[in-house]
Amino acid sequence: MVHLFSDFFPLYVVNEYPKSGGTWLSQMLSEALGVPFPRQRLPVLKSSIMHGHYIRPGNISNMVILWRDGRDVLISQYYHSLFQNETENTRLVNITQKNFNCTNCNDIVNNLYDFIDYTYNRKITPKFSWADFAAVWAGNPNAVHVKYEDLRREPASELRRVYNELTGKKLDYQRSVYIAEKYSFARMSGRAPGEENARSFMRKGVIGDWKNYFTSEAKFLFDQVAGESLINLGYERDHSWIYD
Repeated sequence: MVHLFSDFFPLYVVNEYPKSGGTWLSQMLSEALGVPFPRQRLPVLKSSIMHGHYIRPGNISNMVILWRDGRDVLISQYYHSLFQNETENTRLVNITQKNFNCTNCNDIVNNLYDFIDYTYNRKITPKFSWADFAAVWAGNPNAVHVKYEDLRREPASELRRVYNELTGKKLDYQRSVYIAEKYSFARMSGRAPGEENARSFMRKGVIGDWKNYFTSEAKFLFDQVAGESLINLGYERDHSWIYD
């Protein structure tokens, strides 16, 4: 449907690498555009929000690409892939625990180096990495681009910008503020940003959490597999971050 009908109904496509905030953005856009977001069920044959992790450009229209710092993505993936939460992620957890060997999965700091290697070289699902996703989509002129970090800092403002670029229309200021508050981390999770629940799909809701987990060895390995993507997307100016 995404590749064949995105310009027909129209469908509005939120494309992200997993754990970049796509569900959150899809919920806000659904409310702003007044179209359904058929989450975790079969899509509807009418104008709606389609959310996914698409690596093949094909013929997709009305697409928003959501970016997030790949290091924060990795931390979120670790928890989502190894511990069950309320989103029925049992299959993913079973696959990851079978293929990623960790005797104490709660020790993320000591497991992180191996998890980076697993994620970029041996992971089963999805078969492409965050760096692969960035290589395909970064700078794509046929999509609206937005960063998770900017959405966290200025959700109403970024929502208005995305809405305008998608539709050519302006979203009412007060309505954007209302939507941003309705779908805020605090409102949706019942916790303040930074108050962690490691067994929740909405785990922590902060920017730069990777700094709490990355060892020097993990930094060097991540820079090898995805350092250029960090630079190309503006998350780092050069490779010197590994020495900080």
